[in-house]
Amino acid sequence: MSTLGRTELEALIEEATVDAYGEDEQRTGLFTMLEEHLDVPFATVVLGVEVTVRAVALTPDGRIVALCSRGRVRQPIGILDLPLPVPAPEGTEWIEAYRHWAG
Repeated sequence: MSTLGRTELEALIEEATVDAYGEDEQRTGLFTMLEEHLDVPFATVVLGVEVTVRAVALTPDGRIVALCSRGRVRQPIGILDLPLPVPAPEGTEWIEAYRHWAG
């Protein structure tokens, strides 16, 4: 559930996509803001297992994913599917903005 209002989310999206043309460039702009502002690493729980989110990445097929690890196991998880801890780390407003943009 978003803690930001529609106007605030749209302002973030505008900031990230101001020079972007087309959906791919807009997604890349939002990814760049996530990469710059999301405070990683942080711990969260995925399917009942604690994992550490080490970074975010843009996949070749255009998805933004959280790069999660537990011990030696690594797993990318779609950023929109990632459960966030409470309190959420700094920068999660960019996940909310991406969710709003993605519709």
